[in-house]
Amino acid sequence: MASIHHTTMTPTKLELLSEWLPKQSWYVGNAKSPELVKAGGFRLDDPKGAVGIEFMVVVDGTAQQPVAYLVPMGYRGAALEGAPGEALIGTSEHGVLGTRWIYDGVHDPVVMAQLRALLRGEAVPQHQSKSDTPDPTVTVHGTGPGEGLDVHVNRVLRPTEAEATQRSSGHLVTEWTWPNGTAARGVLAAVAPR
Repeated sequence: MASIHHTTMTPTKLELLSEWLPKQSWYVGNAKSPELVKAGGFRLDDPKGAVGIEFMVVVDGTAQQPVAYLVPMGYRGAALEGAPGEALIGTSEHGVLGTRWIYDGVHDPVVMAQLRALLRGEAVPQHQSKSDTPDPTVTVHGTGPGEGLDVHVNRVLRPTEAEATQRSSGHLVTEWTWPNGTAARGVLAAVAPR
């Protein structure tokens, strides 16, 4: 199980995401510098212990209606060879671990392998800010097929009716909190049809 270090990161993850997010094709806001707040998420463990894995939900409050985004991230102690330029969210100085290269998780093979393992029921989602603590708010509905399964990550999150998520299979559901304090649940990732 990965240990959570309660320390500083300079720049912070939210500062890095505020610059990176508006450059993404799936960004639906019109602010060049969104006002992001952390609204939810969870972690997964890398079996080899080399890559930190976090699925962060951030909410942009600059839009007329707040928008929730999912950003899976891989934290590495060195640059990820072969990753496309847009995959790097940025680098940050971690108070315990030193320089961390933070990648968009959809381009990080370790992050995606663990997401597939979660969808197969072979990984346990962990609390975002507590070490060795499973997160019961993250649920998988159905399980996906074997190792080569295609996964679609939802970048812009929309609340989903509980009954609809229970009827479907092969997807990952969790919750986040809107700026006004109300909770929402939605599909973060799903097995993609081939």
